[in-house]
Amino acid sequence: MTRAWILPLMLVLIGSAVATALILQGNLGAAVAPLLICVLLAGMNSPLLFPRSIGALEAERRSAADGRPIVFWRPGCKYCLRLRIRLGRSAHQLHWVDIWRDPAGAAAVRAANDGDETVPTVVVAGRPHTNPDAAWVRRQLSRAR
Repeated sequence: MTRAWILPLMLVLIGSAVATALILQGNLGAAVAPLLICVLLAGMNSPLLFPRSIGALEAERRSAADGRPIVFWRPGCKYCLRLRIRLGRSAHQLHWVDIWRDPAGAAAVRAANDGDETVPTVVVAGRPHTNPDAAWVRRQLSRAR
């Protein structure tokens, strides 16, 4: 199991423990809400919500060919989640690199952010932009077409 699944797994376990305790107390109806909330939070913080990640080198190669931006992200990052949600369907047109899965991606982010792994970092035409607005990213994507 990778780091990306630790937070979602913990959220499901916590929700299950709370629901179990409530069920054992005879509160079946009250057990549903915390379990549902924890499962939803787990889903939002899991890699499942994001388009499939590729390696940094592959993303650079694809970006050079098609001009689409590269998004460096990591699971559990609320700013990455916000960007992903605000991009909507256009998020699938970008090249996503999970820095927890790809050491080259983590190194690229550190190089762009003075040694910090600050995400999301979006690279457009070789220039990094840290935590950009989703509308700006959409404009960059439309220019790449």
